[in-house]
Amino acid sequence: MTKLHTIRKQPLLYVSLVLLGAGSMVAGDRFFNSQALSSPTQAPLVSQLTPSQNPFSAVLGQGNSNFIAEAVQQVGPSVVRINASRTVSQRLPAGLNDPRLRPFFGNQEGSAEPPSRTERGVGSGFIFDADGLVMTNAHVVDGADRVTVTLRDGRTFEGQVLGDDPITDVAVIKIDATDLPSVSLGNSDDLQPGEWAIAIGNPLGLDNTVTAGIISATGRSSAQVGVPDQRASFIQTDAAINPGNSGGPLLNQWGEVIGINTAIRANAQGLGFAIPINTANRIADQLIATGKVEHPFLGIQMANLTPELKQNINESPDAPFQVQEESGVLVLQIVPNSPAAQAGLQPGDVLVKLGDQTVTDSTQVQQVVEQATIGNDLPIEVRRNGQTLTLTIQPASMPNPS
Repeated sequence: MTKLHTIRKQPLLYVSLVLLGAGSMVAGDRFFNSQALSSPTQAPLVSQLTPSQNPFSAVLGQGNSNFIAEAVQQVGPSVVRINASRTVSQRLPAGLNDPRLRPFFGNQEGSAEPPSRTERGVGSGFIFDADGLVMTNAHVVDGADRVTVTLRDGRTFEGQVLGDDPITDVAVIKIDATDLPSVSLGNSDDLQPGEWAIAIGNPLGLDNTVTAGIISATGRSSAQVGVPDQRASFIQTDAAINPGNSGGPLLNQWGEVIGINTAIRANAQGLGFAIPINTANRIADQLIATGKVEHPFLGIQMANLTPELKQNINESPDAPFQVQEESGVLVLQIVPNSPAAQAGLQPGDVLVKLGDQTVTDSTQVQQVVEQATIGNDLPIEVRRNGQTLTLTIQPASMPNPS
């Protein structure tokens, strides 16, 4: 397959970033000669640097261009606006479910259908295959009756959702077009904090908005991001992201897509999150092939074991088990008839090893399980009542949450 994009921030902060960039350009074009400062008879106070001498030339580029502008020129035509609409049934207030009252709630008089309303939303996406494949977030098209895709050049197409995966928040849309501008995909496994990050999207309906920052962190867990129902590690960036950026690309300095913008923390500023493109590309392949994604599932509720948690459990008269271990991943509950139950795992077990990998926190467990093969044996080492046990579990496909 080819490659991907998305997400958001505040105008005032973006202006500040532009002003900071302008200040850097002045500083980069000039430097102060210390000898000139000590002697008024020497050459001019300010000396001009050639592009090859300029320490900022790698960032700003030569002439009137810079790497951000070049990345945007390269990728911008591939970034799209996605409009989605869905029909939602409306429940009448208690005591007002008389059919004669339905016309007042949007239905034709005498209709047997319950009242309904149409919800509309706007998101972003990017073309990752020139033959009309668009990647975006699953929550952008969730439950949509109609999806339209608008390119930067103004062309609008009806979109068909080939599949969406709420677990990783990735969706693929097909539009009837060929020879479209498409993105190049980077390698999100190689990202390091401090690298440049560029976001393009349609925040608050402002099409093709560009923001820039850095990669703030990698490997953020779904719990840290605040979306515990999703199974993915996230890229954290301070590139500005706002509602409407969802599904748009996050780029590196070479204009390659390294993530899909997907979330912000409502209680913070400068904290945006993106799905790594390697994860998104793997999910997209499955959605294109089968329209769905199967995620391995064990059927356990777990928590990182801490001294505080151990003390709380052991001091509670209602606790169903006692904890002897000091650290590890504690199994709190087992889903009935799940692979974990069939393998003999019990509440109170402390996970030590899955496959050939030692695990020390729940994020590692989640990552190992996600990479496991459904139906294949997965050895698990646990500590139970002071003893080490080795069990074998066969991950199953995660049940549909609906």
